[in-house]
Amino acid sequence: MRYIIYKLLIVLVVLLSLGSCKKSFLDQSPNIALTIDKAITSEASMLEAVAGMYRSMTTYYTFGRNYSVFGDLLSDNVYLSSTNSSRFLSQSGFLWTGESPEASALWQNTYFSILQANRILASNLQRTENVNYLLGECYTARALCYFYLVNWFAQPFTVSATAPGVPLVIIPANITGPLVLPARNTVAEVYTQMVKDLDSAASLMPADPKMHPNTTNFFSKAAAKALQARCYLFMGDYAKARDAALGLVQNGGFTLAGDKNTFNSYWAATAGRTDKLESIFGLNNPAAANNGVEGIDYIYSSKGFGDLLATDSLYQLYSPTDYRRGLIADSVRNKNQAYVVKKYQNATNTDRDEVKLLRYAEVLLTLAESYARTNDKDNALLYLNSLAKKRDPSFAGYDAGMTLADITTAILKERQKELAFEGLRFFDLARTNVSYARENMGTKAYSNYPQVLQTDFRRIQPIPRNELNVNPNIAPNPGY
Repeated sequence: MRYIIYKLLIVLVVLLSLGSCKKSFLDQSPNIALTIDKAITSEASMLEAVAGMYRSMTTYYTFGRNYSVFGDLLSDNVYLSSTNSSRFLSQSGFLWTGESPEASALWQNTYFSILQANRILASNLQRTENVNYLLGECYTARALCYFYLVNWFAQPFTVSATAPGVPLVIIPANITGPLVLPARNTVAEVYTQMVKDLDSAASLMPADPKMHPNTTNFFSKAAAKALQARCYLFMGDYAKARDAALGLVQNGGFTLAGDKNTFNSYWAATAGRTDKLESIFGLNNPAAANNGVEGIDYIYSSKGFGDLLATDSLYQLYSPTDYRRGLIADSVRNKNQAYVVKKYQNATNTDRDEVKLLRYAEVLLTLAESYARTNDKDNALLYLNSLAKKRDPSFAGYDAGMTLADITTAILKERQKELAFEGLRFFDLARTNVSYARENMGTKAYSNYPQVLQTDFRRIQPIPRNELNVNPNIAPNPGY
């Protein structure tokens, strides 16, 4: 952590000394760095700082690609083609170590985004509706960052809430100083902070703001509640997950695509939504600022590298009439039959695919699962079928004669189908604490790690070696 904060301080000093395109944000000072009260002096300057926070989250090291890729590649959804661009070789075979750069990049860059949010949250700018809204965006961003950090670097809450989580850093370095050496908070403490941040966000953000009105490229009150529903689900607090999801379903105004053309157009689009169709929050990748060949679209699309392919078993989960099956093409790669992912369709366009991080379909599935796990079969089936029948018009629906256990299994399968290639599959396997098989794709795959047991230490990423080297208060994860 000292390494991270020290590096971030240097970056901040450089940025503040160089200035920016908007002089109102970085008013030059004789000092080598501006304090928060001098850097954020107006709504406009806070808005610019928030834009920088969002930009920090789009890096391909984190939300711009790797978080989503790892969640499917390390699960049973995706494999790495035998012909590839040499990306994700160690992840394909579960061969990473404490020195591996990927885990270090996740850690360092996500904490960079957290510290960007902290810097803004520490501002003493007079509160207005717009200022409150921007602060709500920062609280939501910080919670999202911690959700991914704690789920990659620690035991799932449902497995051990008292296990070491990740360090909670909620005060900016200009207050603490650059050389803090925090220990790891427990998993429960990290989730408690996330829920607190999301409560703060929801209380600060009006449903219909003047700033960023109904635009999915910015965090909103709905995004905060959707993320909170996810957090409660991952905590196993199903009553609170149900309540958070139900409020959004009843009052959020979001809808699913009503037909195949609308569904396909939704996935083909690049711009943020303003119509509350499907999306709640996603990171934009416009022509002026995207990850190019390192983007999530380029690693999946056959127009780009096309390295990551859907497993045969995933493809077979979809019926021929399921709209979602149309996002996977029965194709050929290196003269072998392969199922090519088409969820990201703009890899070579000027504007690139959004990284969709919170969607209405997930909220419906959270609601269905929460009802199932609180023994309400009727409502579990109601919300499960509200999604499943919409995606597959030939599907008659899950039957009322199913047991609660069967319904829960069906919900998890629908999550696998609906959220494929969006990075949540591995988390579902982890929170339900199951061993699972990664399908052997033979010569079509670069490598294979066929069985991931409950006891496999590689289900958790290593605390980076460079972090351990400078912070004696932080403990490594077992096995590394």
